[in-house]
Amino acid sequence: MAATEQEILAGLGKIINEITGIPAADVTPEKNFVDDLDIDSLSMVEIAVAAQDEFGAEIPDDQLKHLKTVKDVINFIQA
Repeated sequence: MAATEQEILAGLGKIINEITGIPAADVTPEKNFVDDLDIDSLSMVEIAVAAQDEFGAEIPDDQLKHLKTVKDVINFIQA
């Protein structure tokens, strides 16, 4: 069964908190990883790998640069 948007958001919040220390509550769909959450590209790769493990969705490196917001990642995982 596919995860709901809320389940993915909660999982991403947990992952981002573990990797960057940003509170999970600050991770909302409209947040931009670079502009709002100040996450660098190295951390984004770590987040992508953790999200792949958590949700079983393969995120190719060439797609990572197109995932700018939390909502982009949620949509990608759901697709």
